[in-house]
Amino acid sequence: MKFVFLYTEIAEYFLACCKELAKHGEVHVIRWPVNKEAPFEFNTHQIKLYQKNDYSFQQLQSLIKNINPNIIICSGWVDKDYLKLTKPYFKKIPTVMSCDTHWKGNLKQRLATIISRFTLLKIFSHAWVPGKIQQQYVLNLGFKLQNIETGFYSCDLTHFENIFQKQKALKEKEFPKRFLYVGRYYDFKGVNELWQAFIQLQEEQKNDWELWCLGVGDMTPIEHPKIKHFGFIQPKDLSNYTSQTGVFILPSRFEPWGVVVHEFTASGFPIILSSAVGAKEAFLQQGKNGFEFEARNVTSLKNAMKKMIDLSNEQLIQMGKHSHQLAQQISPITWANSILKILADK
Repeated sequence: MKFVFLYTEIAEYFLACCKELAKHGEVHVIRWPVNKEAPFEFNTHQIKLYQKNDYSFQQLQSLIKNINPNIIICSGWVDKDYLKLTKPYFKKIPTVMSCDTHWKGNLKQRLATIISRFTLLKIFSHAWVPGKIQQQYVLNLGFKLQNIETGFYSCDLTHFENIFQKQKALKEKEFPKRFLYVGRYYDFKGVNELWQAFIQLQEEQKNDWELWCLGVGDMTPIEHPKIKHFGFIQPKDLSNYTSQTGVFILPSRFEPWGVVVHEFTASGFPIILSSAVGAKEAFLQQGKNGFEFEARNVTSLKNAMKKMIDLSNEQLIQMGKHSHQLAQQISPITWANSILKILADK
């Protein structure tokens, strides 16, 4: 079989899923250029990658025609060229729209539910979403439930499973008293709230904990003796930091899903997530493997961090094990099976 993806910004986790899919046929990915704030180095063995900017629209049409795909999966509706490339294949093969937008019921989304009847539903036969919040959106857009798949995002589960197994004994011996943030340094990521909450906590309650931050962006890293900044880290080097840190925090003001949550639960981390993080639906059970706090609320985040600090090493270790168990529900195998299911049902 031949699978074609019309993709925006690819990431390592997406390629891990594609490698699993490549066991069933040829995987072709047309994609946008690499993001400057996330300059990942990719291993693309088994996958055929094409940078969209290297082709004219007509050349892309010819490329897809020559591939003769069994299915086309498109990243939402943001790229109008991708929509034009997909439309001729509607009702000939499965044409799948991915979507990670939350249903909020605002005016813009309600207008989209009307317009989609004349646009998206004449291009795409199926929708593929991460979870239930996004499922509600595409249902409202007019997609039938039987034509909607969930589980669109998965981490490279095997890779992070290995991290968990290798570092489990080390953390059971001495749990690292360090919070960890991995992500871009932008306002919408909530890093300013994270820094302020951590600093306030240090002032209010003497403790041994540090905050380690991995990432780059347009925000100037705050200076504090117990906050360390390491810049952008390639995925292959991440284990050097996971072995020395204990609790993962994602403080985003806006986060449709957050595959990084899956990565760190698979690695056996207790987690703290803002209410805006979509992945909490699958990977956070309040009090069992972590805590949720109100997005944008420094006090709420500080209180969640305080709860972690107040736990014993044994309680933190048990939380990490529970995270690891929750991570097993989605994998590159379940991801690939979603595509095979759509093909089987056509």
